[in-house]
Amino acid sequence: MGPKTTKVYETLHARLMSGEYAPGDKLPSERTLVEELGIGRTALRQVLARLVSEGQLEVRGRSSYRVPGAVSVQRPEGLEPWRIHGERDVYDNRWVRLQLWDVEPPGVKRFEHHVVRLHHVAVTAVIDDQDRVLMMWRYRFVPQQFGWELPGGIVDEGEDPADTALRETVEETGWRPKSPEHVVSYQPMVGMVDSPHEIFVAHGAEKVGEPTDLEETGHIEWVPLADIPGLMARGELLGSGTLVALLHILAARRTQGLTTAQ
Repeated sequence: MGPKTTKVYETLHARLMSGEYAPGDKLPSERTLVEELGIGRTALRQVLARLVSEGQLEVRGRSSYRVPGAVSVQRPEGLEPWRIHGERDVYDNRWVRLQLWDVEPPGVKRFEHHVVRLHHVAVTAVIDDQDRVLMMWRYRFVPQQFGWELPGGIVDEGEDPADTALRETVEETGWRPKSPEHVVSYQPMVGMVDSPHEIFVAHGAEKVGEPTDLEETGHIEWVPLADIPGLMARGELLGSGTLVALLHILAARRTQGLTTAQ
């Protein structure tokens, strides 16, 4: 992209990030955008194609672009939450807290339920201009196996998760991602474990040195996105954060039709 095309991309990207266009909204027509942004139709389509590839837009029909995320299902009403009467610690250290909660589901006799509290975590998927994702081949002693993982780690107290995403990527890989963007928050084991996970995606990275977190790092490689389904089938993608991030990217790029790796 040239300077003018890049500026148009940044303008539309900022509008999408600010919520100016809500999920399900239709983008103005190409003719309207060409006139408003002072850009040629071919260059505009290049910008729109990039936004589609990043999952920020989806194509509907021949040349109609919409903001993804609209849903038709309605939230059920009239359901009651569980009542929580109290909680007590069974075990607590800097890594994990085991508690017993006194809970009462609707229409059920109250009882104590185990709850495990772990840390707040941020995970980052960094994509380069060759449709490759930055990953680490690591050994995990709990499942006793090697596998591929995305960089990530614990959000320090008072730290912005976006800063964690950047910091952990640099420490574990030596690459500094460009502007990590938050895509989803989730809980990996919502029935009993409290461990908020924040997933970020960054497009592009700069090599700034060697990994400094020697305990966390492993073999580092740019892995083709087209390899991800095969690695998943082989059971080589470890950790829910890695799976959630990569599945999000593949779903967002479904209109691109990723080719199978040779």
